[in-house]
Amino acid sequence: MAERKTALGLMQRMATVALVLAGITGFSMAQDVAPVSPVPDVVAPAVVPETETVPAVVDVPAEPAVGVETGLQGHDLSPWGMFMAADYVVKGVMIGLVTAAVVTLTIWLFKTLQLAGARRRALATLRDVSKAQSLRDLAETMRQRRGVGAMLVAAAQEEMDASSDMLGRVDPGGIKERVSSRLSRIEVAAGRKISKSLGILASVGSVGPFVGLFGTVWGIMNAFVGIAETQTTNLAVVAPGIAEALLATAFGLVAAIPAVVIYNAFARSVTGYRQVLADVSAGIERVVSRDLDRVALHGRVSSAKAAE
Repeated sequence: MAERKTALGLMQRMATVALVLAGITGFSMAQDVAPVSPVPDVVAPAVVPETETVPAVVDVPAEPAVGVETGLQGHDLSPWGMFMAADYVVKGVMIGLVTAAVVTLTIWLFKTLQLAGARRRALATLRDVSKAQSLRDLAETMRQRRGVGAMLVAAAQEEMDASSDMLGRVDPGGIKERVSSRLSRIEVAAGRKISKSLGILASVGSVGPFVGLFGTVWGIMNAFVGIAETQTTNLAVVAPGIAEALLATAFGLVAAIPAVVIYNAFARSVTGYRQVLADVSAGIERVVSRDLDRVALHGRVSSAKAAE
């Protein structure tokens, strides 16, 4: 009996040890298998974000590179902005050309009014001279008027009054020459007066483009100096400076083209006005010639009656 009890106790202990070993083995197997499954779950999400963020980092510097190539950043390329950013010499050239353009427009307005009034008065005098029968009647008609036509009539009457003691006694050719001389000098003075300020238009029209070209050359020279200082051939470095320099040429053309057009128009108008004055002078000389012939005829008639 004692041996049987000993055998049973031994078997119970072995069973207990076997159960303990089985539990330990199952726990270790669970630990070995459980960590295998999370590994792909952790690695896979880490790889995907890295592949997606790399292109975003690479694309960021590509956009500013295009803006740098154009050279437009930090530059106001409007006419006013280019004027304010230009060199002092180029600014001075552009200011001078704008002043010349303003002077041209002022002369155009003033000379237009002056020529229109002078031509209107000369034409009115020409109509009166064509209708006049004697110089004295014409002088009375023109006494209250102004203008070169009235001056021509008054000068002819003054010469006739100054030669009144010689009328009918000497050859009338001398009186005609003196009247013609006074009229011609008045015509020349009137033409010189009406042509005043046209020389300014001629100067602006001929010199304006060259002044603008000087500003352009100066600005381009500064642009190439900028190339040498920056040691780069990128056009973005010199494009604003060249644009500012070319603006000076544009100002020169804006000042010169209207000046040339206005000068040519005024030259034709002045020529027409001088022709009207010449017609007035010729009409006055005809009236004087008729008066002298009347005096000569009256003297002959008087001599004939005295002889009878």
